[in-house]
Amino acid sequence: MDCRMIKSPGEGTLAILNRRKGSGPKAALEIPDAVGLVQGKLIEMVCAADVAEKAVGVTVEDIRGSCPQNMILLAIFGDTASVEAAIEEIKRKEKERKW
Repeated sequence: MDCRMIKSPGEGTLAILNRRKGSGPKAALEIPDAVGLVQGKLIEMVCAADVAEKAVGVTVEDIRGSCPQNMILLAIFGDTASVEAAIEEIKRKEKERKW
């Protein structure tokens, strides 16, 4: 699993993510303070989405792509502290394998 965080994402970055959203309402999201990106296997990403939503008040979206390894990308939208907390909780659960 690979995790990254973008603080104060640019307009173009948000446009890319909004175009590639795979689930949820098609309306554009409010401009977030931060975006967390998490990539991994489908089973890991479903569990990671659940962990992030339960840990703090963030919005999680799957991001469409065409990866031959069947890797999935999640975008976690919210304020900086919440996105950081969500990513840390995902990493902790993955390390402990407590999904």
